[in-house]
Amino acid sequence: MIGDSWSHLLARQLVRPLVGTSIRPNHLTTLRLLSGLIACGCFALGTRHGMVWGGFVWLFSALLDRADGELARIGNMMSPSGHRYDYYTDMVVNTAFFVAVGVGLRDTWLGQWSILLGLLAGGSLLLCMWWAELLERLSPPLTRAYEGRWGFDPDDALYLMAVFAWLSWLEPILIGAATVAPIVAAVTGIRLLRLREQPSSYS
Repeated sequence: MIGDSWSHLLARQLVRPLVGTSIRPNHLTTLRLLSGLIACGCFALGTRHGMVWGGFVWLFSALLDRADGELARIGNMMSPSGHRYDYYTDMVVNTAFFVAVGVGLRDTWLGQWSILLGLLAGGSLLLCMWWAELLERLSPPLTRAYEGRWGFDPDDALYLMAVFAWLSWLEPILIGAATVAPIVAAVTGIRLLRLREQPSSYS
């Protein structure tokens, strides 16, 4: 499915000059993985400089998350293996983000609870992504597990994490994620179970 969010449109224009070159979507996905993990390492430091630089690198990584898929689509380079690589990369980076933030906030008023909250938020997000992928595979073509609105996809919220890091607002964000993500994961899991119980499904 061709993304139509604002972030997809931006990434599509940025990668258009790469069509016909030796740059492949997997190259961008690898850069997304490395930059995402570097950003997480910065966040885990818990320092002001770590949050600032982590935010910049995180924005770059988030844009690459869109860019690899757009290059694959407009360059006619889509493949099942490429999709799997992109999918597992997203799972690793997005899960690591909340774990890293939890570690980085250990010296704030949250104390050691921040680590537990990070693990809860990251683990729940991992389940959301895993079950959402399975749900979409079993649903009619072009079905999305989480629908966007007004040109924004739900995962576009990850761009805001850089801003929250710069503003030192990650404590409430972590608490909110640790509260909401398990609920979303539970709802997604229930939807998946109900879909599997139907007499016929789409592969």
